[in-house]
Amino acid sequence: VFIPSALDAESPGGEECLEEEEEELETNLEDPENESVGKPALGGRCCILTRRGITLRVLLKDRLIEPGEGVLSIYYLGKKFLGDLLPDGKITWQETGQVFNSPSAWATYCKKLVNPAKKSGCGWASVKYKGQKLDQYKATWLKQRQPNAPVAAVEEVTRKPENKNRLPVRYCTLGSRDSARNPHTLVEVTSFTAVNKFQPFNVAVSSNVLLLLDFHSHLTKSEVVGYLGGRWDTNSQLLTVLRTFPCRTRLGDGELAAAVEEEICQNLFMRGLSLVGWYHSHPFGHALPSLQDIDAQMDYQLKLQGSNNSFQPCLALICGPYYHGNQGSESKISPFWVMPPPEQRPNDYGIPMEVEVTYVQDGFLTNDVLHEMMLLVEFYKGAPDLVKFQDIWSQDQTYLDKLKGSLASRTPKDQGVAHILEQVYTLLKLSS
Repeated sequence: VFIPSALDAESPGGEECLEEEEEELETNLEDPENESVGKPALGGRCCILTRRGITLRVLLKDRLIEPGEGVLSIYYLGKKFLGDLLPDGKITWQETGQVFNSPSAWATYCKKLVNPAKKSGCGWASVKYKGQKLDQYKATWLKQRQPNAPVAAVEEVTRKPENKNRLPVRYCTLGSRDSARNPHTLVEVTSFTAVNKFQPFNVAVSSNVLLLLDFHSHLTKSEVVGYLGGRWDTNSQLLTVLRTFPCRTRLGDGELAAAVEEEICQNLFMRGLSLVGWYHSHPFGHALPSLQDIDAQMDYQLKLQGSNNSFQPCLALICGPYYHGNQGSESKISPFWVMPPPEQRPNDYGIPMEVEVTYVQDGFLTNDVLHEMMLLVEFYKGAPDLVKFQDIWSQDQTYLDKLKGSLASRTPKDQGVAHILEQVYTLLKLSS
């Protein structure tokens, strides 16, 4: 079973992934030996060196990293690449001896070998030095050299921007790809009828899938991610989504992510299910895909399709639990799929398409779902970004009221489930 790494640094919900034109920066930046870097500029204003100005040569000069064989690594879609760091800041890929000027150049090259549709490498977020992402070394450099820098300049490498006030744009306003565009720009989905096409597959989703997904999304103020298991029937062209597999890991924690995904892989196999999609949350924002989400979904669609050209869909779900624009307390959960751009415009973004779904109410709450809920409560207990469920969410509603209201529409027909859920809610109150 193949699982695309939704917890890879450049995946949705992963660390911020900015396309960096580092090779150009390497040649255009002033000499890193220049003592004026980071000193006050004319007029007394402090010249803040952002992450785009920090190169491997800068990190080597200040001895945060050292040259060495095999000290650099990339893990992408199940493949591992090792590189040597040279004294001048360049990278030699061990397998072929090729030399690359920057992490992004090396990452882009390697990732395109695995996935030819890949447009950029997001090198600083996905290349590791001795097991730790290069972005972390940038953050350390900034904290050491610029203790008085604005917090955002230091933290932009370690946290994702709030999505509370991001206003979505229409796809038709995007045009061709632009590396200067914010990858977290939200995009409105397009209906198939609007482009005179039929949805190429049918989808049925069980209510237990939505219940667990919605529960997971409510627990933390940070984005969450997980996988969807089910079956694809080529004869009826029906994709049935039967199970949710939450990833109990911190975004960007590559080592734990690998273990979690291996466990999910085994669970899928034992239950005779296939990987049919993934989900993530936008805690306080619209349940709409960002440009980064669109690219990730396109990658996953290509990967699940495989090399035999037989069509198998990959479904993406986005949950917006705490967006105040939602009607009532029910979370907005948006299914989407990406249609490739027209052949005559290959440099455009993929088109995020709204997917029509049939929701099937389950008869009862399975032990698997209940077990996963308990594991999630335990995982987030004491976390700094855990939602405080006794706090007020809106008017006279607490966050716990909000959660209960949202899950009410997704509970099974069995009335006895209410008692079981109350026990889970009691545990949540205690943990927060």
